[in-house]
Amino acid sequence: MKKQREYHLRVGLFGIGLEAYWAQFEGLEERLKGYVDVVAGRLGEYGADIVNLGLIDTPEKALEAGHRFRQEDVDLIFLYVTTYALSSTVLPVVARAKVPVIVLNLSPEAAIDYGTFNALGDRTRMTGEWLAFCSACPVPEIANVFRRSRIPFYQVTGTLHDDPEAWQEVREWIEAASVAHTLYHNRLGVMGSYYGGMLDIYSDLTLQCATFGGHIEIIEVDELSALRETVTESETEAMLQTFADTFDIQSDCSEHELRRAARTAAALEKLVEIHQLGSMAYYHKGTGNLQNGDTMSSVILGNSLLTARGIPVAGEYEVKNAQAMKIMDSFGAGGSFTEYYAMDFRDDVVLMGHDGPGHIAIAEGKTKVKPLYVYHGKVGNGLSVEMSVAHGPVTLLSVVETVEGKVILLVAEGESVPGPILEIGNTNSRYRFAIGAKRFAEEWNSHGPAHHCAVGVGHIASKIGKLGKLLGIGTIVVC
Repeated sequence: MKKQREYHLRVGLFGIGLEAYWAQFEGLEERLKGYVDVVAGRLGEYGADIVNLGLIDTPEKALEAGHRFRQEDVDLIFLYVTTYALSSTVLPVVARAKVPVIVLNLSPEAAIDYGTFNALGDRTRMTGEWLAFCSACPVPEIANVFRRSRIPFYQVTGTLHDDPEAWQEVREWIEAASVAHTLYHNRLGVMGSYYGGMLDIYSDLTLQCATFGGHIEIIEVDELSALRETVTESETEAMLQTFADTFDIQSDCSEHELRRAARTAAALEKLVEIHQLGSMAYYHKGTGNLQNGDTMSSVILGNSLLTARGIPVAGEYEVKNAQAMKIMDSFGAGGSFTEYYAMDFRDDVVLMGHDGPGHIAIAEGKTKVKPLYVYHGKVGNGLSVEMSVAHGPVTLLSVVETVEGKVILLVAEGESVPGPILEIGNTNSRYRFAIGAKRFAEEWNSHGPAHHCAVGVGHIASKIGKLGKLLGIGTIVVC
């Protein structure tokens, strides 16, 4: 297919003021415009294209700004409150643009210098100086109008300078908007069929598209098998070299199995390119067609390579978890396919992992490749990967479809800790949670997720919560 056009994240910015002030207070307008430029400069450091419309100070300019943001196709708007301004200079902008809005209530300094201020001796100059610090004043008015207009809004309160906490919040909003943008343009491939009887993983594909955007491409296993037949000897050799460079291949892996996996990995690369996939969910029972069985019993290494380079692949046709993995990976946290493996009550940890592909880019050390002579619960045999997620802070994410027909995000933060794992050729790790293993399991399960989730490195619950707000869906943080 024709390569998709790339769309960049575009973030809108406008400041607000009151035109009546400019003739009354010399230099105030220029000063406030300078503050807007400071905000624009900071926003530009966070990876988005910034559409800065400057200082909006009349309802007429507000209406024009709303049209401009629509024309510029912005994904998110930052409203910087520089001083008191009428809500009539805000509503037309945001109502027309129809994208989420973040209100920046950022004072130019931590406090007014009261001694210098009161020594000015000119009450007009004093009022002008006060108005330059007056950003908090109209925020309740704006909030009232947004609520009555059913416009969701979010706030960042702090100072323009020397406030890392406030600017970290701003950065996270842009990162969350970038992930939402990625999901909206993502092409998710679904290949094969559900693992029969896993009722929890059955997904409403229309609901997934309505919630996250993107396109879901239905792919036949036959297509991958056919592509596998086109793989050349040189392509196979190149993939074998990639295996050697990437994995810790154990000595009991046969040349036959490595070549079989290499051909399939090369075919997967072709499949991804043909359909311009950004993620995939797959499962194939593997009976009745020897060619398809050969293909689908040799996908694990190739799917692990795809996952590591930003095209996460979920097994067992778990579409919801492919979405969760894409979210985690888009935040730069990885996102490996996982489920409960066992409880270790002695060490108060939960063992979690999965057969099939893993996110080898977030592994603790080099990922091992081992032969499995039976895929437990599945047909066939072949090579598999064994890895633990890098030791340190981790975040778990599940995309949950609820009984009300909605999507929510279920999140937990914990630690990947060292210790013995099950050396069975699967991904598996030991996770410790601040609330303890027992309470974690009960709290997590109480929200009715499917038995799969995505695990990534770092603590990013705050970012995922912002993504949920931008998407208009709930986020539950267990710990």
